[in-house]
Amino acid sequence: MMLEQIGSARKGIKVLLSIGGGAGNYRLSSDADANSVAVYLWNNFLGGQSNSRPLGSAVLDGIDFNIEKGGPHYAALARRLSDYSKGGKKVYLSAAPQCPFPDQYLNDALSTGLFDYIWVQFYNNPQCEFTTSNPNAFRDSWNKWTSIKAGQFFVGLPASRQAASSGFVKPNDLKNQVFPFVKGSPKYGGVMLYDKFNDDKSGYSYQIRGSV
Repeated sequence: MMLEQIGSARKGIKVLLSIGGGAGNYRLSSDADANSVAVYLWNNFLGGQSNSRPLGSAVLDGIDFNIEKGGPHYAALARRLSDYSKGGKKVYLSAAPQCPFPDQYLNDALSTGLFDYIWVQFYNNPQCEFTTSNPNAFRDSWNKWTSIKAGQFFVGLPASRQAASSGFVKPNDLKNQVFPFVKGSPKYGGVMLYDKFNDDKSGYSYQIRGSV
């Protein structure tokens, strides 16, 4: 289980529960299974009620799909979670696809158009990462991602060279070469860094925060 937060004090922070990840063996076996998982997430982490809420009375704002394995049916999960928004409190949906477009596991879910935030992982995928020698691969991928129906898109990057096997972008290159391009999209939302541990050591977010 991982919690992610987005926003600022001015706009209000939203806290999301991230599901999936690269470890373990998980999958949704059917749309009915997806519906059951949605009910569990609603009752135990969102606005529902349960006697076994792991975070007690805390009510999270939504669910982040960090899906890196498994079969279909994530679209059904997204639709069922989104249905809960009709009851009053909005359930925010976010996703962290790999930068090759379309994403192998999340394409059907993202095609629903229900996602508020998408942080595209432009690392560990050399074919679509930003490099100063060939920025076009990144630009082509960014353009494809921002063409789909969704709220805001974030440039996902490693917070240090040690955080990922590839994809690190020097802060000055990010500010001088990446930001001028990505900010041309009305869907640009900011930067997602992987991860806080590495950012605490490198100070990457401190170096770019005035330009984001």
